[in-house]
Amino acid sequence: MPPGELKNTPTILYTLTLFQTGNRGKKREFIAVRVQDPRIQNEGSWNSYVDYKIFLHTNSKAFTAKTSCVRRRYSEFVWLKKKLQKNAGLVPVPDLPGKSLFSFSNDDFLERRRKGLQCFLDKVVHMTVCLSDSQLHLFLQTQLPVGHILDCVQGHTPYTVTDAILTYASSNRGYAQAQEEEPAKERSLTVSYESMERYTVMITCWVANYISDL
Repeated sequence: MPPGELKNTPTILYTLTLFQTGNRGKKREFIAVRVQDPRIQNEGSWNSYVDYKIFLHTNSKAFTAKTSCVRRRYSEFVWLKKKLQKNAGLVPVPDLPGKSLFSFSNDDFLERRRKGLQCFLDKVVHMTVCLSDSQLHLFLQTQLPVGHILDCVQGHTPYTVTDAILTYASSNRGYAQAQEEEPAKERSLTVSYESMERYTVMITCWVANYISDL
């Protein structure tokens, strides 16, 4: 087994949510989200962690990009839930799988956590109050760190939410298309970090140009 790669799980949860438009003959809207491929990052280091691939495909008008693929770790899901709950007010946001003292090498634990994260996202994309939150869209459709997501939503960045999503979608388009073509296959793929680096460079350039104009 290659370093940093965890054993493939026997089952991939693939959630497809259909929304009837209300008139017969009209195209249905759908949101398909998949959480899979847990991987150890910085293996052997004191700051090692596990992240998960999130693939999203939709024709919903609620989303800026119709396909996207990112990697997120559990602590980022915890951050997202807190932000969504704050904006949702009295509407309860679904629970996340709980923390555990099991090590990263425990495949059963990682599979339970993956299923729990899948269930969380499945419920969140059903909720209108969450779909209207830009933080969710930046979480699912960009690789921005959570601190930058907050800055972007609050208007403290030279790029808008839409800019960030479209730039990442453009830099990562080939990978997202490959996922879309074979959605039901059990595969072990990594996000194109070369694409992520190009995306990061573009965002950095925007920031540098913005600062130079101040």
